Amino acid sequence: MTEPVQATFSPDEAYGRELVARTSFEKEAVWLPLLAVHHWNAGEMAIRGKTFTDCVIEGPALMAVMTGTTFDGCVMGTTADTNNLLYKPQGRKLAGAVGVSDCKFVRCRFVQIGFTGSDDLLDDLRGGIQTLGKPEPQA
Repeated sequence: MTEPVQATFSPDEAYGRELVARTSFEKEAVWLPLLAVHHWNAGEMAIRGKTFTDCVIEGPALMAVMTGTTFDGCVMGTTADTNNLLYKPQGRKLAGAVGVSDCKFVRCRFVQIGFTGSDDLLDDLRGGIQTLGKPEPQA
């Protein structure tokens, strides 16, 4: 990403409706918790069918990666151990996670985002996750 990233989020209701209707985001800072809340307010329990290109996806949040979601050339976080970014579901349903379905993330950078999903998804992410390898602090 060579151009500065713009943060464009507002708590305004009309803006929230426009945000939910958008299908693409480019070179933006996207605060995932706020994006999720606007979708939930619109009656959509998952973020669906969007393309994010050269964006910074910001948390704190746990992303439930659902069917059809892809990552292409993304930096998934800053950690020395990719397992720190992955969370295995313990039950049949997830509480507190942001569902993302049929979305494409292209050259995005994730900040303070954890990822959860099926065992196969977690294995795929574990094997191909790109991170900025920052050592963990010593206790």
